[in-house]
Amino acid sequence: MNYRPTILDQRKVVFVVDDDPSMLKGVRRLLKQHGFETVPFETAKALQDHDDFERAICLVVDVNLGDGSGIELRHRLAEAGVSLPVIYITGNDSDATRMAAMASGCVAYLTKPFPAQSLIEPIKRAASGLA
Repeated sequence: MNYRPTILDQRKVVFVVDDDPSMLKGVRRLLKQHGFETVPFETAKALQDHDDFERAICLVVDVNLGDGSGIELRHRLAEAGVSLPVIYITGNDSDATRMAAMASGCVAYLTKPFPAQSLIEPIKRAASGLA
């Protein structure tokens, strides 16, 4: 029996939303080292205007974006029917923010700077369908 890869097997794309260009570049480099492609977005609006969510295995979203909250972005996407696993990253951690992030259904909440493996592990879980 010959194995034929499915569309899901071919999905190795992570959508990353962060208004810090150096953070986008660093995450892109890290994910590339682990075999993932990234599609970067510098604003919540840019991600919302995107229409090809089928390619993504998950979203990595900064909590504090220049044009709004990453957590609110997650809620708006869910209302629009986008149900991808979300990993939040933030440089401004607080109990209230962490609780709101967890309540929104994220698979991970990371405080910058974070160890590479703490980002890679939840992405691998999402890629395998375990997130």
